[in-house]
Amino acid sequence: MKLKIYGSGCKKCQQLTDNAQEAANALGLTVDIEKITDVNAIIDEGIMRTPALSIEDDIVIEGKVASAEEIQKLLKAS
Repeated sequence: MKLKIYGSGCKKCQQLTDNAQEAANALGLTVDIEKITDVNAIIDEGIMRTPALSIEDDIVIEGKVASAEEIQKLLKAS
């Protein structure tokens, strides 16, 4: 499963990355997490607020650091 974290690489972006990995581990999923820090690439995806998370190229979180539990629910639904 492919996840993308969009943001500048700040503390919030890192926390979202950690929470996404924790959620995947809790579900026993193998994920490939890609960090997108290029502002133009973020804008091209239509993201206006970071950090953001996409699962299989669908933006599911924008502008907040979701908890591992919230991300688990999103991963189960994907």
